[in-house]
Amino acid sequence: MELKTWSLADRPDRTEAVLAMADSWPEFVVNDLVGNAHYPRIAAELPQFVQFAEDEHGEILAHAHSVPFALHTEGRGELPARGWDEMLGWAFSDLRHAVDPDTVGAVSVVVAPHAQGHGLSALMLAAMRANAGRLGFREVVAPVRPSAKHLEPRTPMARYARRLRPDGLPHDPWLRVHARAGATFHSVAPASMTVVAPPADWRRWTGLPFDTAGEIEVPGALVPVRCEPERGYAVYVEPNVWMRHSL
Repeated sequence: MELKTWSLADRPDRTEAVLAMADSWPEFVVNDLVGNAHYPRIAAELPQFVQFAEDEHGEILAHAHSVPFALHTEGRGELPARGWDEMLGWAFSDLRHAVDPDTVGAVSVVVAPHAQGHGLSALMLAAMRANAGRLGFREVVAPVRPSAKHLEPRTPMARYARRLRPDGLPHDPWLRVHARAGATFHSVAPASMTVVAPPADWRRWTGLPFDTAGEIEVPGALVPVRCEPERGYAVYVEPNVWMRHSL
C-alpha cells in the first residue's frame, strides 16, 4: 500500500472526503458539546493543522487534527485538568482574539476502521509533529485517550497511565505510540471531556437500560457513566493523559 500525506491547506479539494471518512468512535464520545462546537471548525478555519493520508487510489485512510494555542501566557502556563475540552476552547479563543500561539495541541488521530492495525496512527502522529515543526512550533501536547483503558473502566487513570511493560514503554498501545515518537508523560487530565445527556439519549447511544441510579459500565467508555434517573440525566467525565512532544 502506497500512501501520501497532505494537509487540507495544500489539498482543500479533499476536505469533504476527509470529513466523511468512517471512524470507530463510540457514539457518546461524539456528543461532547465542546467537541461538537469546535471540532468542525478546525478544517474550515485551520486547514493547515489537518493532515490526511490517501492511498494510490485516492482513498482517505486516516487523518489527524490539531490546533495552535498559547500555553505560556497569563492565566495559563499549565496543561489544563479539563484537557481536550479546555484546549479546544483556548485555541479558538486565541484565534478570535488574534493571540499568537506557542504550542500545538493534538486533537485527534483517526484511522478508517478497515485500515486499522497497519501503523497508520503512528504515521499520522509523525505527520502532525512534522507539520508543527515546519510551522515553527517547538512542542506538541496531546490529551491522549488511551486505547485499551476501556477494558479497565474502574482502574484509576493515574495508575493505568503509569503502567509499563518490561521494556519500559507504556502498557497502553496508544500511549506507547506517543512514547515511541518521543513523548513523555506529563499528567492526567481528570475531566478532559464531559458528556451530559438524559437517560433516553444514553439508551439510544448504548442500548443499555439507564434506569437505575449509580455507575454504569458502557462499552468504549474509559470510566463508568454516572446515572441519575430521578434527576433526568447521566454524566460521563472522561480522563485523558497529557503527553508532551518536544520538537
